[in-house]
Amino acid sequence: MVTINEEQSQPILFIDFDGTITQKDVTDAILEKFAGGRWLDIERQWRAGRLGSRDCLLAQMALVRASRAELDNLIDSIQVDEGFSLLLEVCARHNIAAHIISDGFDYCIRRVLERPQLQLSNLLRSVRICSSHLEIDEHGRLHTGFPYFNQTCAHGCATCKPAVMRLLNRSGAPAIFIGDGLSDRYAAEVASLVFAKDSLAAYCREQGIEYVPFDELDEVAACLLEATPFDASIISNLAEAMSA
Repeated sequence: MVTINEEQSQPILFIDFDGTITQKDVTDAILEKFAGGRWLDIERQWRAGRLGSRDCLLAQMALVRASRAELDNLIDSIQVDEGFSLLLEVCARHNIAAHIISDGFDYCIRRVLERPQLQLSNLLRSVRICSSHLEIDEHGRLHTGFPYFNQTCAHGCATCKPAVMRLLNRSGAPAIFIGDGLSDRYAAEVASLVFAKDSLAAYCREQGIEYVPFDELDEVAACLLEATPFDASIISNLAEAMSA
């Protein structure tokens, strides 16, 4: 049985939103319903590496035709991984700072997480949300912004996750990252410990990045509950235990 040692430098946890905290990618759901078929061509260009995710989202969101009410109704249908609240409770119990970093949009993230029935307000009090920005004006037009875009980085990501991780981790504490998609790959490359599923897990295997596989966030919470005094050398042991 292993435990977190409170005397050692506490890790900081960074977690993706779309497809990680939620069961479905919110932006993809919006595009599927309100953008017509052209968004898929843009998506393919991004996946092929011909577009950064910022330019991809700019082009895709320009295709969306929906009222605020229609967007809200769709966002309200998105389900949250039931293990997310447990994960936040574990972080709070062990004094592990947790932050959400996402290419997705703050409007969607906050609308999902502020649902009264989720009862997350206290657990989210110290959680930073670093993401793309979305506003809907009085005429129903969408306006996007990218406050965490890194102009000096060649990848062109809507949210430069490695830069955000450095910004929120000035002490150099071990960084835990949890994600599911290709937009998470650069965060995985700089994290001390990675929990991955779906496309991110495939990327980690291809690139030789050690990771702990998971399907639901309660598995991550359970793993952190048994975490050793944090050291990057435990990554392979965790990966073996979780995949056994």
